Amino acid sequence: ASPPPSSQAAPTRSRRQALATLAASESPPMRRVLSSAPAAEMIGAAVAEKAAVRALSARAVSTAAAVATEEGGGISMKTKVPGPVGLRLMEQHGPQGASGGAISLFCDYRASDGCYLVDADGNRMLDMFSQIASLPLGYNHPSLLAAQADPLLATYSTSRCAIGLMPPMELPELLDETFLKIAPAGLSRVQTMLCGSSANENVFKAAMFAYRAKQRAKAGRGPTDFTRDELESCMVNQSPGCANDLSILSFRGGFHGRTMAALTCTHSKPVHKLDAPAFDWPTADFPALQYPLEHHAAENAAEEARCVDGARAIFEARLAEGRPVVGLIIEPILSEGGDLHASPSFFASLQRLCGEFDAAFIVDEVQTGVMASGHMWAHQAWGLPEAPDFVVFSKKALLGGYYFKEAFQPPQGYRIFNTWMGDMTKLLLFRAVLEAAEREGLQARAVSTGAALMRTLEAARERHPRAVRNLRGAGTIIAFDCETPEMRDELAAALRNNGVLVGTNGSQSIRFRPALIFGDEHVDEFEGVFAATLRQLAL
Repeated sequence: ASPPPSSQAAPTRSRRQALATLAASESPPMRRVLSSAPAAEMIGAAVAEKAAVRALSARAVSTAAAVATEEGGGISMKTKVPGPVGLRLMEQHGPQGASGGAISLFCDYRASDGCYLVDADGNRMLDMFSQIASLPLGYNHPSLLAAQADPLLATYSTSRCAIGLMPPMELPELLDETFLKIAPAGLSRVQTMLCGSSANENVFKAAMFAYRAKQRAKAGRGPTDFTRDELESCMVNQSPGCANDLSILSFRGGFHGRTMAALTCTHSKPVHKLDAPAFDWPTADFPALQYPLEHHAAENAAEEARCVDGARAIFEARLAEGRPVVGLIIEPILSEGGDLHASPSFFASLQRLCGEFDAAFIVDEVQTGVMASGHMWAHQAWGLPEAPDFVVFSKKALLGGYYFKEAFQPPQGYRIFNTWMGDMTKLLLFRAVLEAAEREGLQARAVSTGAALMRTLEAARERHPRAVRNLRGAGTIIAFDCETPEMRDELAAALRNNGVLVGTNGSQSIRFRPALIFGDEHVDEFEGVFAATLRQLAL
């Protein structure tokens, strides 16, 4: 292949020498190679045809992986968490705004690797929460470090583009190689966004645009044939221009974000909603299942039927009032609300309700998507007769967005829009994530490792029934309840001080959200710490 123009790169000879130097590096991890090289030299060396970059990346992956194995290690605790350095940083950061006030510890991300997070005091902890379920490959994964050699990453990070207005020429190909490659069956369109909240906000808008377009069609008008009254009233937040009579149905215990419409659909904890205004949108009950499931089949079926009937009643009442529900949003596992589960038949019943009342069926896979459940998308376990209308993603997908059916394509430009509309650098990194997942068999690993973790927790439940109750999960998305909220908080804090990071949710639940690279060796390490901690607390 011919070299790129000299205006875009270092001279060809220097570039080849730099590439050869990097490819021959077999002792330091890739991160040390990248950090020690001058930025200009690295960029010049990286600008080459895709084949050369991919060849270098593959070599760097194997080199860095071997070194990580040599230099890695397990849990190593030096202080309580947070320790003196972490406490001093909190004191320093407080007057700066404290990042919202919920910081639990400061971290040394350069020293962290794999499934291990190192804090500011040098404590090395097994991370089973992975930045609120958002790290697909853990810390400093060789594949993502090697992806830094892609010249497009330098271009996209230094010249961030407005994707919705002037996207880069590589966008269609990158979407084919990433999100469209793993799209749920029946969904061939995708819209990237900044985060899960912004994705849900725009899904709600898209659902309402489509509903209004149908109403106009019944009146013999086109989807954008707006009346003068509509054009003028929307500017003062009034109907008919603003769709104030339309609503989205959500469920108790659900979490869909902290922006205004997403927050209206969030019902996991009061702290998320206090003092913020909300739309007059309805909330339905979500089933409260009893565990073990095999011992409560009849009771759980009755509970799910009750909740479906309740959702139907809301659809009917709102329609009779002239305030139709035009969308229903649901998580496959209500995560922030306490890892609440339901059967595939329950979700299929909700989809049928949406079809009956001409409402969009929206599945929020922000926390459950990208292989963690053992499926690429958790809703695939439901066996639905057709795809949902929308599937929302973020977290392990590295950026927010949603899949949607053609019927929900916006009727004109700027209706679904913001400055960034995603982040091209994250598309490049997510391509590397998917390549690593395929190469390392990470979707299958989520199934096998999840089963091993469940066996460990089942054994703990037999010995410590007060501390481990209502065990439930799919893949590595696993949770259990403690007898009381206080016991849960005590156990989570003790685990952290003993070197294991877990999440908490609901009123008294502990949840696990490890990275996809989490393996049986990590389960074994957790098992020892968990058993010791339960004994330590006399639970």
